[in-house]
Amino acid sequence: MLARAAEGRCLNPSLPDLKADSVIRYFLTYKGVSLPLQLTQELQADELRNRNTYFEAHYDAQGRITAIDKKVYGEVEMTHRYVWDAASGQLAQATVQIGDDEAQTLSYAV
Repeated sequence: MLARAAEGRCLNPSLPDLKADSVIRYFLTYKGVSLPLQLTQELQADELRNRNTYFEAHYDAQGRITAIDKKVYGEVEMTHRYVWDAASGQLAQATVQIGDDEAQTLSYAV
């Protein structure tokens, strides 16, 4: 199920908010350790009420993942924010925050 983002608030107010026109999809888990996360086992929006933990992913108009929020009992426990290089389409920057820890930003050569 696809949904539109109304507003995107992450744990760290210094991280960029999500764009209102992003497409939202929901997932049960992810695989691998590289960024961006590879989300798996897509869930429909009506399946969320039966889940304590899930991942909410935001996609831009090009279908690239721009944000992931891990939600546990309705609270955001982890955020990922991704910035893509417009020219190459490659991942340029990833910012990850877990809980109340300081956000960590990784920059990639593109």
